[in-house]
Amino acid sequence: MRKTKRFLALGLAACTSVALLAGCGSSTTESNSTTKATEAGTTAETKEAQGDTAKTDEGSGDTAGVKEVGVFLYKFDDTYISTVRQNLEKIQKENPDKVNFTFYDGKGDQPTQNDSIDTILQKDVDLLMVNLNDTGAAQTVVDKIKAADKPVVFFNREPVDQTAIKSYDKACFVGTNAKDAGIIQGKMIADLWSSDTAKYDKNGDGVLQYVMLKGEPDNPEAVARTEYSVKTVEEAGIKTEQLEIQVCNWDQSLAQNATEAWLSKLGEKIEVVIANNDGMAQGAIAALQAQGYNNGDAEKFIPVYGVDATEAAQDLIKQGFMSGTVLQDAPAMAEALFATGLNLAEGKSAVDGTEYQFDDTGYAIRIPYQEFTGK
Repeated sequence: MRKTKRFLALGLAACTSVALLAGCGSSTTESNSTTKATEAGTTAETKEAQGDTAKTDEGSGDTAGVKEVGVFLYKFDDTYISTVRQNLEKIQKENPDKVNFTFYDGKGDQPTQNDSIDTILQKDVDLLMVNLNDTGAAQTVVDKIKAADKPVVFFNREPVDQTAIKSYDKACFVGTNAKDAGIIQGKMIADLWSSDTAKYDKNGDGVLQYVMLKGEPDNPEAVARTEYSVKTVEEAGIKTEQLEIQVCNWDQSLAQNATEAWLSKLGEKIEVVIANNDGMAQGAIAALQAQGYNNGDAEKFIPVYGVDATEAAQDLIKQGFMSGTVLQDAPAMAEALFATGLNLAEGKSAVDGTEYQFDDTGYAIRIPYQEFTGK
């Protein structure tokens, strides 16, 4: 009987020891979790102070494997670029366990963008996405990023020098084929002119007189859109005459000022307004409407064409104030950036396991343009 009591006492002591050990283990785990959570919160606050970090409403969750991505935009207030940013933010909300974007405003100035890139390269970043301010500065930017051994996706504003991206095996480009925008724009103009030449040929000379609102003087996209829009019209058998051309740096207010000056000088000699983007097309329409054009009177209407298919442009087309634009697919651009960028951040080829392919350059992925006339 005494032996039995002794065994019971030993058993109770062992159980008590196990319970105490378990209790200590639980307390240590909770303490570590609290410390990690505090550290994560501090990191998030620091990031928010240093850049414009996309927010999610998903809670903390498991952040293992989340890629930290610095996104460098040439300027936040560009209509198309802001739409790409919104779609990247949407992707982050849908994939909080995969990616965290921090956005940097280049403010239209390459030195400002360079400073932001230098800053983030000193931090723990997995990937950079760069929308260049100066398309001629690609090699300088590539060299910075290559020295830090970080992958990079250039996008939208294609470098003038193709060798810059080719010089780094952890770099690629996601964008469009610039001349395609001009071709589609030119086709829409030719179709409109041919549909009722007598209506649009105001002076009856059989020549399409146009004015051109150009993006930037040496920007490859602006150059290609300007050249191929007119070339496509001429290839359709339509004679053209350029009345005026003005570099407006993609800016709506500059385009409005230029159009106001042209209307004062040329009036109804202008038969079509061609703009390299929708922002400048909007500026032209504002100037036209102030002079009584493009307000719903079919007898006082000058066709205006842009590129991007922004919401504002689509609305103007639906109202009958603008004739057409070329859809540059911002959601598709953001999806391509996410898929290819994630691959590079994981040490893979940018196109590995995706629907994308490199074009004949071997480094560029092209998002196709589409016509938009509201029909």
